[in-house]
Amino acid sequence: MIIGVPKEIKISENRVGLTEAGVRQLVLQGHKVAVEKDAGLGCFITNEDYIDAGATILDTAKEIYESSEMIIKVKEPLPDEYDLLQEKQILYTYLHLAAEPQLTKVLCDRKVKAVAYETIEDARGGLPLLTPMSEVAGRMATQVGAFYLQRDKGGKGILLGGVTGVKRGRVTILGGGVVGVNAAQMAVGLGAEVRIIDVNHSRLEYLDHIFNGQVTTVYSNQLNIEESVLESDLVVGAVLLAGRKAPKLVTKEMIETMSPGSVVVDVAVDQGGCIETCRPTSHTNPTFEINDVIHYCVPNMPGVVARTSTYALTNVTFQYASIIAKLGLEDAVKANPLLEKGVNVYGGSVTYEAVASDLGMEYTPYSKMI
Repeated sequence: MIIGVPKEIKISENRVGLTEAGVRQLVLQGHKVAVEKDAGLGCFITNEDYIDAGATILDTAKEIYESSEMIIKVKEPLPDEYDLLQEKQILYTYLHLAAEPQLTKVLCDRKVKAVAYETIEDARGGLPLLTPMSEVAGRMATQVGAFYLQRDKGGKGILLGGVTGVKRGRVTILGGGVVGVNAAQMAVGLGAEVRIIDVNHSRLEYLDHIFNGQVTTVYSNQLNIEESVLESDLVVGAVLLAGRKAPKLVTKEMIETMSPGSVVVDVAVDQGGCIETCRPTSHTNPTFEINDVIHYCVPNMPGVVARTSTYALTNVTFQYASIIAKLGLEDAVKANPLLEKGVNVYGGSVTYEAVASDLGMEYTPYSKMI
């Protein structure tokens, strides 16, 4: 198979879909790999590194898309890339289509075989290709929140860990999944007072166990969320419903109760966000204020720690890339049925039910398309 790796064009997105190690492995397996010029420089992988691994370097994204049977990316195609997509081309990347109606329509119209990292499940129902970036984003959320709490950044001048004789900062984390756990680990490490809110009682028991009393677990309901947001210096939105838009758990009215200089970080913004007042921002203009509360809502947070993120991501995405390249998408799904959950668009139809439901589009199971 001919595999193409374009350069990411999202603002401050420095990750790349394949490392030089992945290229070498695919070439050894008999495939051809084309990498767009300078695609890896954001994470310090040079064109020469790719050439040494057996890749061909092409000058433009247009050449990559036109010559490739499968495209391996990190982030969803942006409007400038829509016209480059080819009919029946395999697109393997993060898609988050529940928040992208225009892209979903383009993928359907062009009959792209779109495989989303974030909806591929393992045998236990976990999301193995989302996990490493959730770990990065969770840790960054606390780090970023602590940064914007500084007075010179517009925050209330709170040191999360406090010092002797001074209260610690208060952090509320909405969601006890991978993002939430990693955000909590960072916050606990900094010495903050941490509260995790989740609707799954078994998950709360697990969090009590692993944190050994270092965090307070709270059952998710509107009253508990309201009280927690009101009392917090930093609120982290870490809610995930696989493939679906995130529920709006924090309302505008709750934000208005927070004290000036507080910070909210919505990691769920790439799925629509779980904080009503949030909207997507970028690494070049990452924050805005509503009622003097600082909002940080960058969808591709891991993009600025690109080297760590790229190697963590490709460690888990490569195995599926390899089987798709070897067998083609259809036979790869037959050989590994868990891959079917990743197929979001196929043959002009939406084949992931949650995406179709959220976008009001017709759902056709992948099994009926082949």
